Amino acid sequence: MNALQILGLITLGYLLGAIPVGVLVSEWLAGVDPRQAGSRNIGFTNVLRVAGTAAGVLTLFGDMGKGAAAVLAARVFLSSGADDWVLAAWGAAILGHLFSIFLRFKGGKGVATALGVFLAIDPILGGSLVLIWLSSAVLWRTSSLAAIVAFASLPVLTWIRHPRPALVAFAVGVSCVIVYRHAENIRRLLAGTEPKFGVRHHAG
Repeated sequence: MNALQILGLITLGYLLGAIPVGVLVSEWLAGVDPRQAGSRNIGFTNVLRVAGTAAGVLTLFGDMGKGAAAVLAARVFLSSGADDWVLAAWGAAILGHLFSIFLRFKGGKGVATALGVFLAIDPILGGSLVLIWLSSAVLWRTSSLAAIVAFASLPVLTWIRHPRPALVAFAVGVSCVIVYRHAENIRRLLAGTEPKFGVRHHAG
């Protein structure tokens, strides 16, 4: 595969990740723009709060699906000897969600898209990550804390399943980016003001 083909696949990964599922679903089902309501985030948690359960669930699976699609596309079109470029294509999907060209390079926090990426990389690894995320959410009823706990564990889970330096480094990078995107949530957690599940916001 030549450089132009590799660039094309990385671009495809980015564009898949950039699809603003939460915005599209919220406006379609509830006539609400999540960027203008609640926490103003386009991810699952805010869509659930401002647009309802159906919109939230569709956003969660849509965001996971676009991450998984980027992994599958990279596996189909890149040879097994192009591991570094495979990682780049996977990472491009997460960056697409964070900095969507369709939203003037703004976006969400990358949690569901990254979950989809790791589920497609290895269902056991991704499933373990999802289990930690869901268990933490049930325990503390706080979406941001669940995401932080899950992705803090990701490098260790990756090393246990696939002790390849490049893949572990990729997991560390993804974890750092997602924790960084939760900086404001961390400040609210420390202040005791972070909202919990079950608190519904309304637009307007």
